[in-house]
Amino acid sequence: MDTAFVTGGTGFVGANLVRLLLGKGFRVKILVRKGSNRKNLEGLDVSIVEGDLLDEKTLAEGCAGVRYAFHVAADYRIWVPDPAAMNAANVQGTVNVIRAASKAEKIVYCSSVAAVKPPHDRVPVDENSTYADVAEIPGVYKQSKFLAERAALALAGKGLPVVIVNPAAPIGPFDIKPTPTGRMLVDFLNGRMPSYIDTGLNIVHVRDVAMGHLLAAQKGRVGERYILGGENLTFKQILDLLAEITGLPAPRFKTPYAVAYAFAACETAFCRLTGREPRAPLDAVRMARHFMWYDSGKARRELGYAPVGARQALADAAAWFQTNGYARPAAAA
Repeated sequence: MDTAFVTGGTGFVGANLVRLLLGKGFRVKILVRKGSNRKNLEGLDVSIVEGDLLDEKTLAEGCAGVRYAFHVAADYRIWVPDPAAMNAANVQGTVNVIRAASKAEKIVYCSSVAAVKPPHDRVPVDENSTYADVAEIPGVYKQSKFLAERAALALAGKGLPVVIVNPAAPIGPFDIKPTPTGRMLVDFLNGRMPSYIDTGLNIVHVRDVAMGHLLAAQKGRVGERYILGGENLTFKQILDLLAEITGLPAPRFKTPYAVAYAFAACETAFCRLTGREPRAPLDAVRMARHFMWYDSGKARRELGYAPVGARQALADAAAWFQTNGYARPAAAA
């Protein structure tokens, strides 16, 4: 029986990947930080390796004898009070995992479309759309993912068996935090979204993202990156689909970008003084200026990646949030 090592198995994408690997007959070892929330691992037959991304000795022990290593863990927040901590986890942590897993058959690094330069004309972009330099990237999170991906590619260039996947905006079960995208759905389900911004997202089912990781391990080319997306939709289309699925009303009013920017700038500045997380971080509004639409054709052609539609992804995500107490039960909607 083959063994896989997974970082981030307690998180959203990682929890779905762990379940997929177990279903495929893998033994699974998971890096888990001391004191972290292990709810997503309840009832699963996995081996726990307690440590963190900066603990090189523990990482080496966890990666010993594995066929595949999946580095899924990341500090995924749009706003952070301490950028240095995010960079340490996302950049140095990635280097540490790849080095520790150097003897694996394949190392799959979960990057993000945050590291892919978004389109400026609403035409979906592919893996060839790249930032020239970190200075042109808005937000600490996106910058950290760009730098981590650059480091991963450099290690692949030195002969380490690294394949990179770039998930779009995953939604679905086990989003326990929830993620920024999941929080958007929860706000809608709880009637806390009075208006919307004119932007676009690529919505993908988290189970398809998990499958994309496994396909990348099995078929991905070393040193290549693969966008794992689903369906490109405007934010208004996403909200209208949610309304059809749940029976809840979609917001009717569009907030002008300048108004959203001004509000986010004021709230973010205030939160820097108080340490409280802003509901609408300025970096999130800056990102929303671009339609984040992506083309997964390369993953489809080379990996056999075949995601479901956005309606199914949204329906499964809404049902999970409602069933697990994040939003009003479906019967009360």
